[in-house]
Formats: sequence, structure tokens, C-alpha cells
Amino acid sequence: MNTFPAALLRVVVALGRDRRGLAAVEFAFIMPLMLVMFFGTVEFSSGVAVDRKVTLMARAASDLTSQATQVVDADLQNFFSASVGIMTPYDPSPTKVTLSEIYVDNSNIARIQWSKAATIASGATQATVTASSRSQGDIVTSIVPSALLVAGTYLIFSEVSYKYVPTIGYVMAKAGINLSDVAFTRPRQSVCVFYAPTSATMPTTCSTF
Repeated sequence: MNTFPAALLRVVVALGRDRRGLAAVEFAFIMPLMLVMFFGTVEFSSGVAVDRKVTLMARAASDLTSQATQVVDADLQNFFSASVGIMTPYDPSPTKVTLSEIYVDNSNIARIQWSKAATIASGATQATVTASSRSQGDIVTSIVPSALLVAGTYLIFSEVSYKYVPTIGYVMAKAGINLSDVAFTRPRQSVCVFYAPTSATMPTTCSTF
């Protein structure tokens, strides 16, 4: 009596009914997709949050400066240091901030009147005021919105850049993404905002360089 075909049939039927390990196989297929979705969501959400904070830093720096009639380096340091609080709980050290005053002449040409920058060291609670890459007299007409090019007026211009590096880098670039934003405000208490390193050298007339 040939029992091999019958035995083989029973084995095939039993194999078809065996569900052991099925969940593990399905998990092995789904796990990579779940990881991509999870880490992608975390990294993207953090990136959006940091980008929003970059916008807030640009607006805060410009707004605080425009409320003053004159500023010295100590004042600018306080304005720049607001970035530390805004960036919480993220590391503020990749932040680069620049504050400038712009004058629009009668030909609607915008020029830098003064400009200062700041960096924030890792773990620091205060910004460090540094020289700006922009110099007095630099023409910046191309970066000023046309609606703000009003002859004989001044603008406070803030620029913020931040390199966002994801914690894991599972989905986004591990090298990081450069985020930036700018803000313009007009002086609120005077025609222009005077600047000098110290109050002893403060100018008394608005520059039109």
C-alpha cells in the first residue's frame, strides 16, 4: 500500500493550517515602514517647530530694536539673547543673528546705516555681539520689499539663520538643513534708531550715508 502521497497530502494540509510565525513575518515586513513613518514624523515635526522659532527670532529682534530710540552694544546683546529663550528647548548655538538699520534715499536706493551680528555659544545664556558681514553704505535695495521702499525713511532689518540637525537623521539629511528668515520694522519712537558701541559716542543726527 503506497502511503507516501497520502502522507505528503497531510503534510501540505497541515502546513497550510499552521499559522505559527505568521505574525513575526508580517512584523518583519511592516517594521521598516513603521520606523520610517515614526522617525520621519518626529524629525519633520521638530524641523517645522525650529523653522517657526527662526521666524519668531527674526521678528523679535527687529521689533525690540525698532522700539528704541538709540542702542548700544549692551542693548543689542539683550535683544540678541532673546533668541536663547525663543529656541528653548532646542540648542540655540547654531543660531546666527544680524541686525541692521537701512535708509532709503530719494532715489529709492536702500543702504545700510549700521549693522551688528551675534553668535551664541553652546550652553550660553547670553549672545555675543560680533561684527556684521554687512558694512555701512552697502546697497541692499534688492532685498527690501518694494512696498517698503519709501524715500526718506528708515527700516530695522533682522536676519536669522539656523542649521537644524535632526537627532537621528533616519529620514532627513544627517548633515542638517539650513533654515533662515528675515523681518523688517520701522522705528516707532523716532525717525531712526541711533547706534554706537557706547552711549559716549552716540550720534545726534540720523545718518543718510
